[in-house]
Order: sequence, then C-alpha cells, then structure tokens
Amino acid sequence: MVKHIILWRLREDLTADEKAKVKQDIKAGLEGLAGRIPGLLSIEVNVDGRLDSSNADVMLDSTFVDEAALKAYAVHPEHVAVADGKVRPYTCQRTCLDYIVNT
Repeated sequence: MVKHIILWRLREDLTADEKAKVKQDIKAGLEGLAGRIPGLLSIEVNVDGRLDSSNADVMLDSTFVDEAALKAYAVHPEHVAVADGKVRPYTCQRTCLDYIVNT
C-alpha cells in the first residue's frame, strides 16, 4: 500500500468565513472521490481541530493499493476537477509526502 499525505495552507487574503467554506468544499470534494477512483482505498480530509502551533490549514490522508494507483489518481479527471476547482485556487502552499506502507 501507498500513503499519500498532503498539507495545504490557505491563501492569506481569504476571510475567516471564506476559509471555513473553502475547507468544507475541499473536504466534500476530495472525500467524494471515495469509491470512484480505482485503487483508492481510503481518503480523509482533516479541516477541524487545528491548533495554533500548526502551519497548515488542511490535511489530506489517503491510501492507495500501490504506486501505480496513486499515479493514476493524480491524472484522473474527477480528481483533477476537484483539485482545479476546489483546492488550487484557494491554497498558497502544498506539501506532499508519499510513502510505501510496510506491512
């Protein structure tokens, strides 16, 4: 299995209300991909409970059957639509960690 973890920071020019809406839209959009993309085993977006010590606003935690499934997800039209419509326009920083899960 492969884990795909993303941390995003939202743009500073967004108001608190806009950030709250963007977070919920990102969560709904990405979690809505569950069961729709081959090889995607789990997907969860964390937008709540952020402590002041954090330097990211949103976290994606997803699991794929293998690296090929992760690569296919990256270009899958439904994922690209969510990324282009709900994530990229509202974020200013992205950090990614992909790794193989040793079982």
